[in-house]
Amino acid sequence: MEPTNFINPSIEVLGILIQEPITTLTDFIVTIISLYAFYRIRKHPIKNRVVSFFKWYFLLMGIATFSGGIFGHAFLYYFNEYWKIPGWYISMVAIMLVERSAIVYAKNLISARLSRVFLFINAVELITIMALSAYYLSFKFVEFHCVYGFLVVVFSFHLFIYIKTKNSASKVILWGVGVLATAMFVFNYPIIIDKWFNHKDFAHTIMAISSVIFFKGVLLLKDPPKEKPA
Repeated sequence: MEPTNFINPSIEVLGILIQEPITTLTDFIVTIISLYAFYRIRKHPIKNRVVSFFKWYFLLMGIATFSGGIFGHAFLYYFNEYWKIPGWYISMVAIMLVERSAIVYAKNLISARLSRVFLFINAVELITIMALSAYYLSFKFVEFHCVYGFLVVVFSFHLFIYIKTKNSASKVILWGVGVLATAMFVFNYPIIIDKWFNHKDFAHTIMAISSVIFFKGVLLLKDPPKEKPA
């Protein structure tokens, strides 16, 4: 159960009630970083599917965190729990795009058939988790998708790529996944500093840092690497 004693106290601004103001603010910080990354990646000199997947990931994650801040925290009292679903869905599609980017980036190191199998599993997992999260109206399924997408798929593929090729972009992306894993731990443990900076705020702050690292990794992306000759 949510530790209610450590939810941000509500504040009033110009007569408008805002719930969980710091949680909303930290969501918006992730939004700003994500949209800035989207803008910058549009100018990336390398134009391929891997970079494109990341570009749309940042746009969708920016939309998702903004939606989460508005409908899931600041004005939840005005809406209802079902208004959280669009943000959940957008974030899940965003994570799916990063998964696909990792699979496509490894295409020269695995067979074409295996690549198609992973891409198929990627789509089936997304549809299944979307259905379950809406049916049960539970954020736990969104968390599962995030853990599976980043820690199982993205981390595994980029670790494989780095071992095979010492690719610099994969190395940075691995660091980003590691930082994001810390955010997941902080959110679920939960680690609470104060009612004005609880586990959600802490996790969002770490997410913002991981977003910057992912962005730095994307700037290093080139065409899918090939295995170095022995």
